[in-house]
Amino acid sequence: MLSRWMSGSSRNLDREYNCTVRLLDDSEYTCTIQRDAKGQYLFDLLCHHLNLLEKDYFGIRFVDPDKQRHWLEFTKSVVKQMRAQPPFTMCFRVKFYPTDPAALKEEITRYLVFLQIKRDLYHGRLLCKTSDAALLAAYILQAEIGDYDPGKHPEGYSSKFQFFPKHSEKLERKIAEIHKSELSGQTPATSELNFLRKAQTLETYGVDPHPCKDVSGNAAFLAFTPFGFVVLQGNKRVHFIKWNEVTKMKFEGKTFYLYVSQKEEKKIVLTYFAPTPEACKHLWKCGIENQAFYKLEKSSQVRTVSSSNLFFKGSRFRYSGRVAKEVMESSAKIKREPPEIHRAGLVPSRSCPSITHGPRLSSVPRTRRRAVHISIMEGLESLRDSAHSTPVRSASHGDAFVAPGRSGRAESSERVAVIADENYSPADSVLPTPVAEHSLELMLLSRQANGAPCSIEEEKESEAGTPAAGEAEEAGGELRALCPGAGGLGSAQAEQVNKFVLSVLRLLLVTVGLLFVLLLLLIVLTESDLDTAFFRDIRQTPEFEQFHYQYFCPLRRWFACKVRAVVNLLIDT
Repeated sequence: MLSRWMSGSSRNLDREYNCTVRLLDDSEYTCTIQRDAKGQYLFDLLCHHLNLLEKDYFGIRFVDPDKQRHWLEFTKSVVKQMRAQPPFTMCFRVKFYPTDPAALKEEITRYLVFLQIKRDLYHGRLLCKTSDAALLAAYILQAEIGDYDPGKHPEGYSSKFQFFPKHSEKLERKIAEIHKSELSGQTPATSELNFLRKAQTLETYGVDPHPCKDVSGNAAFLAFTPFGFVVLQGNKRVHFIKWNEVTKMKFEGKTFYLYVSQKEEKKIVLTYFAPTPEACKHLWKCGIENQAFYKLEKSSQVRTVSSSNLFFKGSRFRYSGRVAKEVMESSAKIKREPPEIHRAGLVPSRSCPSITHGPRLSSVPRTRRRAVHISIMEGLESLRDSAHSTPVRSASHGDAFVAPGRSGRAESSERVAVIADENYSPADSVLPTPVAEHSLELMLLSRQANGAPCSIEEEKESEAGTPAAGEAEEAGGELRALCPGAGGLGSAQAEQVNKFVLSVLRLLLVTVGLLFVLLLLLIVLTESDLDTAFFRDIRQTPEFEQFHYQYFCPLRRWFACKVRAVVNLLIDT
């Protein structure tokens, strides 16, 4: 039997698991790993396949059965982190956006970051003005199809490309005009480099939004960028805090706390509520990693961070990689022949299509679409102050990036753009990737924040790892519950009361537990025959002898007497 158990354990340890990792161009890399393989092993396999040396900016993301996103931890076993059944499906993504992507050493790294930001633009994470959107799309067009050729590119050719969740005919014409007249002669590498330089200047560059609510119950999105902590409401940034001003991050249940120390010793605590405790923990871990990567000078300065208070159980986490400064110094030492880059070209992508062979995607049927004139406010442009902290303040939705109430302005205005029926808002999009669940929350909450009803039409995906139709229906019901109602403030107060009650109960449990442990130790000291040096030294002290004979022995006799009386009473009855 013992030999059978040992052989079974050996087979279990030697078991291989199939892993599929979706890359940034939507191709797939498949491999097998052992049960005890660490995340670092899988990541190194992937980087070797991509011929990537500047790999510290990237990571592997996956979604657990509860639809919660996670970054794969490289110091832990892959199998133990994946709560789903094999085969495992993951995604290769940019985890830490370069502060200056144009300064990356190798073209292969710039190309992968280009693909990530292109996805951000399509999925609505990178917000920009219409003029900037047209320029970015033209760079993508130049990188993928080259110079304009009248023989190959007929009138309206840019409408076959899907750069954003939705866009108008006028925007398509503007994209084609820039592509024809301004970008001729640029190689794919040059176009990608110019794209990165432009994207890096946008305020939402590097934003990976986490849906939350503030203390008033209003929908908000928290994000971490190369420059600091960002809070978005609607399409407007309401808070920006530089990394050197963030003193502490912690979470308790679904509540996330950010401690800020600004000028003149002004200390602020920002409080937000995540949809679930797991989402809050993921938010906290992302914040710890981003602050360590961008703020510290050396990885030796990284410390283990705890989310707990003195008496309460909490999570402990430590960032295990190199910091940004070390990565840049290491990149400067790379000396090799530039690796060959296999660009995706015109191959259509499933989740971020460069070119579609059907009609242009739009939230409104083509027969019903009409051009409206919308005055594009300076919005995010005036808020861009990456080198300076924006004061912590609240903002109303009326000052959002796109002003819905001003859609009737005349075209004579200098900043007028013709856009579809719904205001151009890349945040109003769906993420058809394995991390789609949070983008659905992003879309729903963004619509609510801009005054639109909390409803959503989910697009069906063929990718493995996305929820089935029934699961999507349930997810939609749960997401609708996230829309803040009139009782938002009351629910926040009730949650604060519940937290206080739970804290008191925890304190009582800890106190009772300590008293119980002390009682056990006392019984061992007085009643056991253990003759260890530790117990012997305690028993020989005058204080213990006095306590034993004057207090403990009378108490023991009284307790024994009461027990005998109860037993006799039970026997008599």
